[in-house]
Amino acid sequence: MTVTYRDIQTNEHAFLKEMLYKALHVPDGAEPFPRSILEDPSIAKYIDDWGRDSTDIAIVAVIEHEVIGAIWGRLFTIEKKGYGFMNEQTPEISMAIVADYRGQGIGTCLLNRIEKKYLQLGIDTLSLSVDKSNKAKQLYERNGYVLCEDVDTAVTLYKRIG
Repeated sequence: MTVTYRDIQTNEHAFLKEMLYKALHVPDGAEPFPRSILEDPSIAKYIDDWGRDSTDIAIVAVIEHEVIGAIWGRLFTIEKKGYGFMNEQTPEISMAIVADYRGQGIGTCLLNRIEKKYLQLGIDTLSLSVDKSNKAKQLYERNGYVLCEDVDTAVTLYKRIG
């Protein structure tokens, strides 16, 4: 199986929405969120009006024409900040990979690719929010993301990429 990576296409908004849903961490044994959570403004803002700004970047992972993962990032304002907000100059990234394809290095490849894209725009820091019990936290830490803020069950991590 060969994994390829490319920018998300405009007709793949439904997939990005599905990845946003999968990016919402559900602790082991807990009930999944209702899909209606995607309409909550605190969640919807991660993909609403996608592509409105040149700093809206999304990259997908593809195996044999099937899109199996995505990483995306966007800038937020202090008035409408995301969960992993650091400042108005630092894009917050989110990522999800279809369960069958996790643990195969795809997440690391997606991180590397989005970091390169943001560097090309002159952006040198990225941030994210991750639940402390989410296995992805270890992936981010292995890839150089460090603690910015510790809030309840989640942490905000950041990385200087430039």
